[in-house]
Amino acid sequence: MTTDTDGPGEGLSPTGELRWERLRADHADAVLAFEQENRAWFARWVPDRGDSYFAEFAERHARLLRYQAAGSDHFHVLLDGAGAVVARVNLVDVAGGRAEVGFRVAERAAGRGVATHGVLRGCASAREEYGLTGLRAAAAVRNTGSRRVLERAGFVPVGETTLAGEAAVSYRREPLPGARPPQ
Repeated sequence: MTTDTDGPGEGLSPTGELRWERLRADHADAVLAFEQENRAWFARWVPDRGDSYFAEFAERHARLLRYQAAGSDHFHVLLDGAGAVVARVNLVDVAGGRAEVGFRVAERAAGRGVATHGVLRGCASAREEYGLTGLRAAAAVRNTGSRRVLERAGFVPVGETTLAGEAAVSYRREPLPGARPPQ
């Protein structure tokens, strides 16, 4: 992960100019561009999604919107001032007042607090918009950046697991401050 302040990420800030939006159909092109531009970067930290992900992107995006409409998942994007996606934060497998949180950040935004801002915003949405009381997450042991983000966002390690055959740490954030009980 980079922490320098020069280059294409100049001016990115976790406050003010980033917009948090619930995933919509009209985000498809920006999300696809984000995934394509950052594919090699993401593959350094998590298993690559494979060529089929990109070949079938339109169908997959539509399917995610159906899951979101059904309430089983909640997908979000953080957009920069130009409308480009700089991060994704997803709350998936919603059940019993809890969900799994996952996130990705563009390489140009890494090391700028964008991931922590996004995960904290996801926690707030989980509580305020969806009435969730707790979240869980996992990150590969070698993915120290994601583990630090989770810990800065109030997640605590609760055990070991595996992700794609790789040693990982399980996390929980529960209860979410101010969370309403599920209805």
